[in-house]
Amino acid sequence: MLNTCIFKGSLKVNLMDLSQQSPRKSYGDANLRQLFVLRNVTIGGELLVVLGAILGLNLVLPVLPISLLLLAMLGLNISTWICLRGGRVVADWELFTQLILDVIAFSMMLYLTGGATNPFAWFYLLPLVISATLLPPGYTRIMAVLTVLCYTALTRFYLPLPLSDGGGMEAMQGGSGFPLHVFGMWFGFVLSAGLIAHFVVGMSQSLKIREARLAEAREQALRDEGLVELGMLAAGAAHELGTPLGTMTIISGELQRTHGANEAPEIHRAASLLLTQIERCKEALSSISASAGVARAEAGSSAQTVTYLDQLIEKWRDSRLGVKVQYHRKQEKSPGYILSDRLLSQALENILNNAADASPEAVKVDAREQSGQWLLEISDRGCGFGQSTGEAVISEKEHGLGIGLLLAYGSIRRLGGEISHHLRAGGGTCTRISLPLIESTVVCS
Repeated sequence: MLNTCIFKGSLKVNLMDLSQQSPRKSYGDANLRQLFVLRNVTIGGELLVVLGAILGLNLVLPVLPISLLLLAMLGLNISTWICLRGGRVVADWELFTQLILDVIAFSMMLYLTGGATNPFAWFYLLPLVISATLLPPGYTRIMAVLTVLCYTALTRFYLPLPLSDGGGMEAMQGGSGFPLHVFGMWFGFVLSAGLIAHFVVGMSQSLKIREARLAEAREQALRDEGLVELGMLAAGAAHELGTPLGTMTIISGELQRTHGANEAPEIHRAASLLLTQIERCKEALSSISASAGVARAEAGSSAQTVTYLDQLIEKWRDSRLGVKVQYHRKQEKSPGYILSDRLLSQALENILNNAADASPEAVKVDAREQSGQWLLEISDRGCGFGQSTGEAVISEKEHGLGIGLLLAYGSIRRLGGEISHHLRAGGGTCTRISLPLIESTVVCS
């Protein structure tokens, strides 16, 4: 019972860690990294536009203030890069602060290059879209107010862009400069659309991945909690069955003693068989009790994949003498190790039994090691599950209890493995199991 409580508590802790720490760390860092790249693109783009305006369009710009501003933005990006290398958790307010600094730097750049008359002024939408995509509504409202105030102020306060012939931007509407202004607005729209499509969509995708993984973690926690409850019921049933099994042992022993092998051989053999079956029941109930909190007689430990599977198949063949098994494993030069315990062996035996029940004439077992994983495929030629499925836990057997595959899923995933089912070409089901390889010195107590 103690292990059960600890296991339930660890499920809640793991889910809390996944929903609060891991996503915030991984996805917050990913979003800040996207902003870091976007700022690099912005700095490079502003530098090219300024050089093009000076060299190509003969505009007279305040070169020194613009250079200092670009250096300041570059310094901000260097500090962001140091923050990303530190592996620190990135909070929402930090990402929002970075966006505010970008808005301020962009406003200063517009002030030096024509204010609201600059065709790139509507780039204010970019930080607003990023804030609306990634941050809570409160931050987005503040960002909207800030960008509107900055844009409004730049309609009154700015340094005009004088042309090389002495004219100003005010003269563009009546002269040849207006088509240049229109071209700048078109180019700004094209560039904004490209940046939003690339960077903002990438940031939004990271949020979708986070939500999908959170949903998967919640489903896994619910499944594992169901296994815990099943374990509690099994422990209670094991406790209740102890008394009737003890009574049956006494009666069978009396029958065996009162009816000797010579006097009543049939009754004596039947009593001996009953005693043997009762002992098997006691062993099974003892393993249930052990998994519910009693000290295990057989702790989990590392096992070599080749030796473990050979022994498991040999033992299983002895219990299913009428089944034909095609057993093949890849000859590994240096076989790896897996973490094994009795629950894993029971899970694999349950899957083998299901395959044998489906098609006792055609059970196939294939094993190999690949990319740090031990891959095991158990195939049959039965009727299958009706369709390819990865989570089939409902028994279709006439006398099945419907919990064999459920326990197999829980046991394998508890060791960090995965299990799935697929339809075979020509009929039947293939159960694929993957378990991580470990160091040979790992021992689980």
